[in-house]
Amino acid sequence: MLVDRVASKKHSKPIMARSFITGASGFIGYHTAKQLVARGDQVACLVRRSSNTKHLQTLGVTLVYGDVTDPTGLSEAIEGCDQVYHVAGRTSSLDRKGFYSVNEQGTRNVLEACVTQPNRPTVVFVSSLSATGPAQSGDQPLDESAAPAPVSFYGRSKLAGEKVALEFADRVPITIVRPPIVLGENDLQGLMMFSSIAKTRIHIVPGMGKFHYSVIHAADLVHLMLLAAERGTRLTPVDSETSPSSSGYYHAVSESLTYSELGRQIGQALGVRTRIVPTLPRSVWVIAAFNQMMMQLTRRTTYLCMDKAREVRAGHWLATAEKAKEELGYEPALPLAERLEQTARWYRREGLIPAIRHRRQKHADSLSHSK
Repeated sequence: MLVDRVASKKHSKPIMARSFITGASGFIGYHTAKQLVARGDQVACLVRRSSNTKHLQTLGVTLVYGDVTDPTGLSEAIEGCDQVYHVAGRTSSLDRKGFYSVNEQGTRNVLEACVTQPNRPTVVFVSSLSATGPAQSGDQPLDESAAPAPVSFYGRSKLAGEKVALEFADRVPITIVRPPIVLGENDLQGLMMFSSIAKTRIHIVPGMGKFHYSVIHAADLVHLMLLAAERGTRLTPVDSETSPSSSGYYHAVSESLTYSELGRQIGQALGVRTRIVPTLPRSVWVIAAFNQMMMQLTRRTTYLCMDKAREVRAGHWLATAEKAKEELGYEPALPLAERLEQTARWYRREGLIPAIRHRRQKHADSLSHSK
């Protein structure tokens, strides 16, 4: 494979930095590109030829066609870059091998390309809270000192990617960021929850009612990533004695909420009253087992498979952002409720969820038509 480029629009202001993003066609990658362009960076985005790049193209970035699983051309693509944001990751797969090919080997390929550069770029590696595992209780969020105990293939593969980063820590400046649940514009997985509540006013809670979660908007995550690139603590080989994340940052809102509360907040963002429908914990396994069977038959992945079910039933997914606040001065730009409203407006503008028509409006419309 030869990495091809599609040229961007010419910058009209001085270039702040030259940045490279892997996984740029995903929604976190899109938000990363958006903020980097806004601050004046020259941005190159690694995308597959099959990727939907509609929103990226409006930003005026340079599209670089390639794949982190194929090292051919990656060194050329990264050449001259000051910063690399390694966002690419596989969150669902037909088998264990699929997770590791991207999350472990893909990370190795990117870092090997960085090592070949005369001036090695700063790397921000976007891992996941799944690499750590769940918190023990709903009032004790994890911090960076927590010993990793992932419960899924996805989490183990992301931890494997972090261990690869440790191998390069003496040659490349690397900072790890471990986000929890991320929502925001251009997120097709989050869209399913918004769309379901918008259409049915129902939020199904599959045996998760008592579990607490950290949730963040993609724009706030990217804000932390940029701060981490600028002045974050770098990974060192000695971190292997504790945890790779000890020189990185967790990223979470200051509040925690249950899955039921998240559904209610999304309903408020949409302008509807959400009815919470709890189901038995075993329903998660039944649905996941059915989806797993269909995945194997159709060879297409789906979100709630057996691997994701392990995380769903594992407990509380909570982390604190105190270290990022203390060391980087990080704070989310807006409360979560406002971010959810922002996301709902974007889904509507894109025609992905219907406009909500309240009962009063429907009644007024019926009166006007009867005249």
